[in-house]
Amino acid sequence: MTHFPYPILYQSPRLVVIDKPAGLPVHPGPKTTHSVESLFPLLSKRKDGPWLAHRLDADTSGCLLIALRKQALVEAQALFAAGLVRKTYWAVVGNAPKEDDGIIDTPLRKVTTKEGWHMAPHADGQNAVTAWRVLSRNQGKALMALTLLTGRTHQARVHCAALGCPIIGDERYGGGKGGLHLMSRSLEATLTTEQVSARAEPSESFRHTCHGFGLTLP
Repeated sequence: MTHFPYPILYQSPRLVVIDKPAGLPVHPGPKTTHSVESLFPLLSKRKDGPWLAHRLDADTSGCLLIALRKQALVEAQALFAAGLVRKTYWAVVGNAPKEDDGIIDTPLRKVTTKEGWHMAPHADGQNAVTAWRVLSRNQGKALMALTLLTGRTHQARVHCAALGCPIIGDERYGGGKGGLHLMSRSLEATLTTEQVSARAEPSESFRHTCHGFGLTLP
């Protein structure tokens, strides 16, 4: 493997977990050519890969699983679809919840307007469930751990907003400006040939915000 510019948190002949930085999209787009996919030749020279096993928003940092073999991709995607991949996110939120933990069971669906699109709670939406707990609280803010039991688009962001504590820096869902304070902290999956386990560390800006609010990082 050629030198990869971002930390590799897990590596095998079939799968890699990278620590994706905030601001890096997984796909190239009309406004940027630099993306996770543009870096794939650094992970493997094979013609039949690599592939993204799932996705993270461009502004979300942390654990991103990439398949280097087609069979690994098929197996990993089946685990994601069945909800058998354990994904835990960390988020810094404003308006800390009163309780210390809970479950958000709120279906979500995509809403398209002339200004663009967003995800919104709706009874006819796709099933979406997030378990959450407060890791630290101070000054009305909180550091929360979010375990996504389903994998809907923007799930962590919309569910935090629905709970009344939008993620700091989430302009789309009421968290204001300043950079999205959401990271994929850990990822665990059991495949037929291997046990994938990866954990990302908070970025300097994430740590700085936590320290500024007096929030303790575990």
